[in-house]
Amino acid sequence: MLKFTEEHEWLKIDGDIATIGITEHAASQLGDLVFVELPEAGAAFSKGASAATVESVKAASDVYCPLDGEVVEVNQAIVDDPSLVNSDPQGAAWFFKLKLSDPSSANALLDEAAYKELIG
Repeated sequence: MLKFTEEHEWLKIDGDIATIGITEHAASQLGDLVFVELPEAGAAFSKGASAATVESVKAASDVYCPLDGEVVEVNQAIVDDPSLVNSDPQGAAWFFKLKLSDPSSANALLDEAAYKELIG
């Protein structure tokens, strides 16, 4: 199941684990990324909390935790090479995996059609 937030994060949900990254729209708005800071595995976040930071040649921006949960894995590849986020934001350049406190809470997020309307 693919879901989106109004803050331009995407979530690919499989059971109670959500793989989270930023959308193509967000990556193109930010421009070329030069730095990514990810949360640590084991860190717990509430929905809306700042979980990661990205910096581009234009600006620094927070990546928010879209749902309550605990980080179970991070993508070291995008820390080593932030340009991956620009080249494959909704694929290889995921940010972190979150074990959801309440998987049904994802139902309140945007589906792809609603997200496309938002950025339309």
